[in-house]
Amino acid sequence: NLNFNFNPTLFRAAMKKLHARPVYVAPATVLLFIWMAVPLAMTLWFSFQRYNLLKPERRGFAGWDNYEFLLSDSSFWTAIVNTLLMVGWILAVTIVLGVLLALLFNAEFRGRGIARLLVVAPFFVMPAVSGLIWKNMLMHPVNGLFAHWASLLGAQPVDWFGDVPMTSIVIIVSWQWIPFALLILLTALQSLDRDQIEAARLDGANSVSVFFSVTLPHLRRPIGIVVMMETIFLLAIFAEILVTTAGGPGLATTNLAYLVYKTALFKFDIGGASAGGVAAIILANLVALFLIRAVARTLET
Repeated sequence: NLNFNFNPTLFRAAMKKLHARPVYVAPATVLLFIWMAVPLAMTLWFSFQRYNLLKPERRGFAGWDNYEFLLSDSSFWTAIVNTLLMVGWILAVTIVLGVLLALLFNAEFRGRGIARLLVVAPFFVMPAVSGLIWKNMLMHPVNGLFAHWASLLGAQPVDWFGDVPMTSIVIIVSWQWIPFALLILLTALQSLDRDQIEAARLDGANSVSVFFSVTLPHLRRPIGIVVMMETIFLLAIFAEILVTTAGGPGLATTNLAYLVYKTALFKFDIGGASAGGVAAIILANLVALFLIRAVARTLET
């Protein structure tokens, strides 16, 4: 027989501590709200203002003019398409290579710890530094490592940022985000029940069949989480573009974040840049909402 003794003093102390928790959390919550709400409110305010730093005397209420100009500007739609293309290609590269590397590092081999450290290292490199490394040391058409390899093979060096600028940005950003996908997928792969694999092999399944029938379904949820987390950050790619292509040639690598930057600091149009910022927020929230619902459906199954 179990004997439970009720202590009123301990119960009142526990309830008092429970009710006091919101008091301790309130300062951090208020600071977080201010940190998020104030910039958003200012962006919304300036998006309805006619505010150019070169013409401060013409400042005033513009209504929907900034949004109408933004939606009628072809560069805005080009930036939207470039943003979606970047995100889509980078996700494809990071997921495919992340899965392959997770399968590799899930197996035992000599030097696995050192190799894993080297593969994860790019995730800790600052985006601007990463862009400069690839631009000056690897992809430079004259002095870069790739150009040196091409000359050794008797081939013509590729002007990466001039001929294939979008591919260059995808490679650079993918190099940074592959370690993130690898860590998530490798952790999920190590939780896979080995009995399922052994049962599939006893049924006559080869390695390819085991991967598509057992391993890949097990990685479906982690892949969904990787896609959601990466997309939120990839929609705001900026530093890699700034230090490599500067959005060019032309608008070839100008995404929405870089378009807002150019509008604010090159044209000094704060109102137009704020309207672009609001459009970027709407796009990010729409994509995030879609991904969250997709991941939630995946977790329910």
